Amino acid sequence: MYICDMYAPYESLDESAKVWIYPSSRKFYKEELETLENKIKNFVNEWKSEDKDFQASYQFLYNRFIIILAEDECGELTNKHIDELVGFILKLQTEYEVELLDRMNVCFKQGEFVQYKEVKEFKKLLKNKSVSAKTVVFDNLIQTKEELENFWEVPITESWYNRFL
Repeated sequence: MYICDMYAPYESLDESAKVWIYPSSRKFYKEELETLENKIKNFVNEWKSEDKDFQASYQFLYNRFIIILAEDECGELTNKHIDELVGFILKLQTEYEVELLDRMNVCFKQGEFVQYKEVKEFKKLLKNKSVSAKTVVFDNLIQTKEELENFWEVPITESWYNRFL
């Protein structure tokens, strides 16, 4: 069996690379960052290591978003590989006492800060005009590197959240 390092620099991955975004319910603390990044890089480096045509990378942005990217020239990721990723995220969730898998939350910029709110609370903020149509939201449902680079941080009016306006 061929085993190799799977980590590849973000820049080297194709625009069609698959993306998973895990927003944290809180910003990670300064003292957690180095260990957390090492854990993410180690996971990415060992993930699907039996496939020499597989490459993966990650981004850790705003000290809040864990972004995993994968490119597989010879085939698709199987349910087993997705389960490994989700299992890893669940471990991080428990270890750091954060929510990473809840898709019923909205992440948006408020000044220089990234906010994380339940959809219900976000709707109230819109109604009260605490956030506007120009507020930048993070579309954590995007699926490719190209979408990450072009459509992840957009005003509400340009996102699927615009239905709440």
